[in-house]
Amino acid sequence: MATKRTSKAKKTAKAPAKKALAKKVKAKSAKDEKTLRLTSTAPSLTVNDLHKSIAWYRDVLGFVLGERWEHEGKLLGVEMSAGAVTFMIGQDDWKKGRDRVKGVGVRFYCSTGQDIDRLAARIKANGGTLAQEPTDQPWGSRDLSIDDPDGYKITIANER
Repeated sequence: MATKRTSKAKKTAKAPAKKALAKKVKAKSAKDEKTLRLTSTAPSLTVNDLHKSIAWYRDVLGFVLGERWEHEGKLLGVEMSAGAVTFMIGQDDWKKGRDRVKGVGVRFYCSTGQDIDRLAARIKANGGTLAQEPTDQPWGSRDLSIDDPDGYKITIANER
C-alpha cells in the first residue's frame, strides 16, 4: 500500500506542472495556426533537355531517379532524390517560347552531412564543373556551388 500512496503523491505533485505545460503548449499551438509550418519542399524545375538534366543530376551530383511522368509514351518529367531532398524536373513544353531563360535568380541551398571536399572531388571526377570550390564560410559552414545545365544554382553545405 505504501508504494501506491507514494505513486499517487508523485502524480499529484506533478499535476500542476503538467497543467502549466499543457496550457503553454495550447497557447503555442494557437499561435502556430496563424503562421505557415512546412516540413519539406520539392522544387520543380523546367528544363530545356530532360534527358540531359536527368543524366547530370544522376551522374554528376549523385541523385537517384525516382518516379517518371509520361503522357502518350512521351517522358514529360521525373522525380530526382538525394537523401531526404527531392527535385522534380520537367521538360519545357516551349509554350512560352524557345528563348525562355531558366535558372536566373534561383539558388537552392542544400545541407549535407557529407564531407564537402570529397563531394567536390567526386563531382569533378564525374564531369561536373564547380562554380565555387569548397569554401569555409564565416557563419561556420563549408560549402561548394555548382550550376546545373539550365543555370539553376545549387549550393551544398556541411554545417559542421
